[in-house]
Amino acid sequence: MTTLTSPHDLLAAIPFLIGYHPDRSLVLVSLKNETIGMAMRVDLPSDIAPESYDLLASHLVREEADGAFIVAYSGESESDAESAVINTSAALIRAGLDIKESLVVRNNRFRSMLCTDLTCCPPEGSEIPDLDTSRIAAEHVIAGHPMPYESVEGLVQSIAAVPSSFELSWQDEVLAFIVSSDAEELNDLQRDGATAIIDLAGEYREGRGAEDRELVARVIGRMSDIQVRDFALGSHSEESADHYWSMWHQLLRIAPRGFVAPIASLFAAMAYERGEGALAHKALDRALDDDDQYSLALLLRRVFTAGWPPHSFTAMRAELHPKVVATIFG
Repeated sequence: MTTLTSPHDLLAAIPFLIGYHPDRSLVLVSLKNETIGMAMRVDLPSDIAPESYDLLASHLVREEADGAFIVAYSGESESDAESAVINTSAALIRAGLDIKESLVVRNNRFRSMLCTDLTCCPPEGSEIPDLDTSRIAAEHVIAGHPMPYESVEGLVQSIAAVPSSFELSWQDEVLAFIVSSDAEELNDLQRDGATAIIDLAGEYREGRGAEDRELVARVIGRMSDIQVRDFALGSHSEESADHYWSMWHQLLRIAPRGFVAPIASLFAAMAYERGEGALAHKALDRALDDDDQYSLALLLRRVFTAGWPPHSFTAMRAELHPKVVATIFG
């Protein structure tokens, strides 16, 4: 993330950090050694206990942040936003964090809660410039990042099932590769699933994507096995992450009902590691809609809600992967 040098930069960065333009929201952006860390968004709180604000602050402390930005996107009453900023500021101060800026946004105007100079911070606020005129937006687009969605509904739609996922013939193709836990040739099926994942990732690396329908069905079906799923969880490297990201994103949208939870959970884990917390939680919504008792999705929900630093999850995944490889390939 580039350096944020003004309120305009901060307001332009937030939609990229959370994936969409927030509304009626409280957003915290962490800083560590002047470097942007994670961004947290919650519904604009009202009339809640101080301990709840302390919990928000604790997530930044866990990430070893030394400072933070606060932005409250107002609803009908601007006083709710002001109260949220004041209570959040108090919690951050109690946690020993430096508040770099705190803004209230309403009706496409913003004002700083820290600035007392009426010439640059008038009481009625200042107009927010169009995002596409921002230096921050230009730098993100040049880096290959997509423009943020206009609302959370757009974010949800980006990972929704496509009509072809409901075709009976496609469901039958995937079902042919399901792995039964009591299968006599279980280890052979697990090896086949792990190999299929590697082969399909190679297809995406070469730009062919999901052209091989049988290979795609094999990956989705074999992911019904926990060992194959756990292999997939650690199979990408920093160099191959973009190919795997595209692969799991597309497979999430085309997976038939009953096969969504493993892929959605895996996609959520990748999203969280990339700093896309909102997308990670929405992917878990899809997983739990498919199977409300899916253990990995429930675990990830607890991990994400607890505010685990993404790098800690990356380290855990890297430690687990060699053990899974040894189990599958001996």
